[in-house]
Amino acid sequence: MRVEILDAAGRLLSGLGGEDGLTIRGVARAVGIAPASIYHHFTDRTALVQGLMDHEHARLRSLMREADEGVPPEDVAGRVHAQLYAYCDFATDNPAHHRLVLGNGSGEPRSAAPPVLIDVVEALTAAFDRCEAAGHTLRLPSDRAAVMVFVAVYGRVALLHSIQRGLTPEERRSFIDELVSLVLA
Repeated sequence: MRVEILDAAGRLLSGLGGEDGLTIRGVARAVGIAPASIYHHFTDRTALVQGLMDHEHARLRSLMREADEGVPPEDVAGRVHAQLYAYCDFATDNPAHHRLVLGNGSGEPRSAAPPVLIDVVEALTAAFDRCEAAGHTLRLPSDRAAVMVFVAVYGRVALLHSIQRGLTPEERRSFIDELVSLVLA
């Protein structure tokens, strides 16, 4: 039942455009259960939102891992591209979910980076490390390369969300391909 609740909350989040309108009653209605039933899984709305953040974080992590594993192991540069495509597609296609997992729009200051940000940068750092190990030359250290490409993709997506313009999948891939070419010598 927990997964059904989180899936319904995710669908509502998409329709609402953000977490502010997410309510226990609305989620219960979307699942087709009594609001009291949600309290068996989440103590309050804050716990529900945190559960949804964790659920979406796991979904993004899974999408990036599957994209990486879908490329032959020896194509280390292709694996970098695949992870970035997966991240960009998730962020572009699910703006409210993307804002939620990165904590944007919550209005509450953070004392540390969101776990999803750390995971994405660590995955990209590992991907660039594999590139170096395979003989590719990086124009900067792998950890800085990972931060640079993440910030560029994140910034592009955020800018497009702010002007309510999307990119076609081909435009997304072209941007990422050009970006990675700036890092790999």
